[in-house]
Amino acid sequence: MNKTLNQFSKTMEEILILKEVEESKLTEPIRSGKWSTREIIGHLYYWDKFNLEEMVPKMSDGVRLPEFPDHDLHNEEGIHYLRDKSVGNIIDLFVETRRQLVESLAAIPEDTRFFIGKGKRQYSRESFTTIFLKHDKHHVKQINEKLNNA
Repeated sequence: MNKTLNQFSKTMEEILILKEVEESKLTEPIRSGKWSTREIIGHLYYWDKFNLEEMVPKMSDGVRLPEFPDHDLHNEEGIHYLRDKSVGNIIDLFVETRRQLVESLAAIPEDTRFFIGKGKRQYSRESFTTIFLKHDKHHVKQINEKLNNA
């Protein structure tokens, strides 16, 4: 597995360790008007679910993948989809879906190039994963800052 996919899979460990944190701490907003850690994990899961189901299966050389959905709508859908799930259940869903996503991405040949939506930029497995790796780092940092200051 290459460095980017390896880092992408490491987020599983960073999220899994949150099972050791009191659930009440994971359901408080990280800041006033912001999501809770529970909702952030759900948000990461819901994007992984989308990529696993809608994007990765279509990744082949020269193809045009669908546009990403409207971020705000997709995020709201994800929160609604997970509304009845416990933090532990959401963590389990995230870890299992991320594991499947990493395996699926690893199966895409490195030299495969594709487009997303109407864009002119070509993406590779690596550049696609990097988008979501940066996304992970942003949210894991938010979670850690919240928990370290709690």
